[in-house]
Amino acid sequence: MHHGGTRLTARAALVTAVTLATVSPVPALAAGTSAPALTGRSPAHAPATGATAATVSALTVLTAAPPAPRAPVLTAAPGALSFTPASATPAAPAAGRRASVPSVPGRAAYLYDAGTGTIHLSKQAGKRMPVASLTKVMTAYVVLREAKPTDTVTIQAADVRHAATNGATHASLRAGERLTVRDLLYAVMLPSGADASHALARVYGPGNAAFVAKMNATARSMGLVDTRYASADGLPKPAPGYSTALDQAKLADLALRDPLLRIIASTRRHVVAKSKVHRAHSWTNSNKLLGKTPGVMGLKTGYTSAAGYCLSFAADRDGHRLVGVILGESNADRRFQSATRLLDWASEQTAPEQTVPEL
Repeated sequence: MHHGGTRLTARAALVTAVTLATVSPVPALAAGTSAPALTGRSPAHAPATGATAATVSALTVLTAAPPAPRAPVLTAAPGALSFTPASATPAAPAAGRRASVPSVPGRAAYLYDAGTGTIHLSKQAGKRMPVASLTKVMTAYVVLREAKPTDTVTIQAADVRHAATNGATHASLRAGERLTVRDLLYAVMLPSGADASHALARVYGPGNAAFVAKMNATARSMGLVDTRYASADGLPKPAPGYSTALDQAKLADLALRDPLLRIIASTRRHVVAKSKVHRAHSWTNSNKLLGKTPGVMGLKTGYTSAAGYCLSFAADRDGHRLVGVILGESNADRRFQSATRLLDWASEQTAPEQTVPEL
């Protein structure tokens, strides 16, 4: 009995060397920043302090498994889809994977798990600001509810002139060309062609004013309460309109549920062969995450002097769909670098916990 008691005491001493701790939720990026949850009303979580991080030992075991995922629900509404978010919970890192939130220099940012509703990062997410060509995500979404992909649209001189006079990105379209709606959506989403978006709005409004009204009605049906569109392309004239990082993340999630739009947004290069009714075209996606960052599906880039460099992005990682938005970045390439770091970091927080060997 005496020897047996000694062995038990030694084993107990070893067990006490392992700290069992419940990891605190992942904080929002900036302290004192109003950063709404999916409903747009909940405040951001305060950032973790060095003292909090120090309490977590090098060998940590989660004492409770995370809750089962609750996917957002799409409810039917006339002419559009409605976004009903899952319960928004802060991210809980897996064992041994606690890491600081990556820095995001942009004016606003938001990253969440579309399946569980977990908010990984929120920085000025409810602040209204111009979103430049991220506007075209809604343009493509509305067009796919107004037209068949096989419908044909004839390009007019006004479409070409619209892009040229505004100094906007274009798809090199020419008056008289006839292209399918599917091809024009590639022209909208990949090179961000203002000539293509103008042509689609002109036909399926009909006219820009009527088309913008449809965009805003769809935004309301989605619950995008801080979004107001003024054009089909997000250019400063006649007005830039506004949205938020939170609203654009909601839109990105819903847009990617459309099979064709998901394919288009994740395509790196699209070629249209010459035919009797149009020239040959080759469009390259302006999203530099594609082909470089694992699991990325798009979604859209944007830039104006007022909006700065913007990016809407999403990736499937380990059974989780991570959706994010960066607004008001001052450096074109840095938005892609920030998005990559955010996706990698968020993936670590949701990775399966590691099994700690029995001592």
